[in-house]
Amino acid sequence: MRVTVIVPTYRRPQDLKRCLAALKAQTRPVDQVIVTVRDTDTQTWTFLDTWERESLPLQTIQVCVPGVVAAMNAGLSIATGDIIAFTDDDAAPRPQWLEQIVTYFQSDEQIGAVGGRDWQWVGDQIKEPGEREIVGIIQWFGRPIGNHHLAVGQPREVDVLKGVNMSFRRTAIQGMHFDTRMRGSGAQVHFELAFNLALRRAGWKIIFDPAVAVDHYPAQRFDEDQRDNFNDLAWTNAVHNETLALLEHFSTWQRLVFLTWAVLIGTREAFGIVQYLRLLPSEGAIAQRKLLASLKGRWQGLQTWLDSRQTPSLPQPVNPESKI
Repeated sequence: MRVTVIVPTYRRPQDLKRCLAALKAQTRPVDQVIVTVRDTDTQTWTFLDTWERESLPLQTIQVCVPGVVAAMNAGLSIATGDIIAFTDDDAAPRPQWLEQIVTYFQSDEQIGAVGGRDWQWVGDQIKEPGEREIVGIIQWFGRPIGNHHLAVGQPREVDVLKGVNMSFRRTAIQGMHFDTRMRGSGAQVHFELAFNLALRRAGWKIIFDPAVAVDHYPAQRFDEDQRDNFNDLAWTNAVHNETLALLEHFSTWQRLVFLTWAVLIGTREAFGIVQYLRLLPSEGAIAQRKLLASLKGRWQGLQTWLDSRQTPSLPQPVNPESKI
């Protein structure tokens, strides 16, 4: 099986250098590496001009539209692998990453996607110590649980993989693309939801194994989303993206339950009234801003979903029961 790895990058040449070195060190050699680079990113183009390209089967593709979705779709457009894997420029896949991924896909033709843990580091320290057994699921009422960076335990089926460490069988995603309705000018948080949930609806298995690991060194972002610093627009965009993906995935009754739960309760990342009241004493005015940004994002996500129902839907994956 041929393997393609796609790495979107933007203005982080030293991080990209570490990522490419990790791909070069894989125990199972990669067949195609695609680095997607913005047209205005002179730092990265300068670095790539000096990179020893003979050390990897490296291709570059220029992207003129901001955001990770456009970058990943550009990579998909020229990918030739039977397996298409994604990682971030600020990550370094561990040496057996590709070998483990290929073994999974060879073991079961019903597997459409494989991913694993991203070990998050700040220098030589784990960014957020902890262990979680529940990873990558969507609860029936709409609460997403990530925890991919804290995962422990045995391999299991999940609903969603994380963009820094995910791979797909080409036949499962044939004709698909990442959802261009996702909002944001850079990270476009929750872009993985729509893509992964489409595979779930089609009946493909999505396998998460903590041992399929990458080391992740979360780097500076050059958009409104600055990770740990609250930004009203970034928060609204993230809630919009999550809402849109879940509305498309759920049945009619689940949509009603989800929207009710989202407004009344919510989560730390998308406030409802209960979360606002719970965190108001500790967060003060920021809690109010988070509530308003969350409600705005829910409303905008609903509007985008309603508007999209009037137009043709996104390409859907092939059902594994009907594939040739």
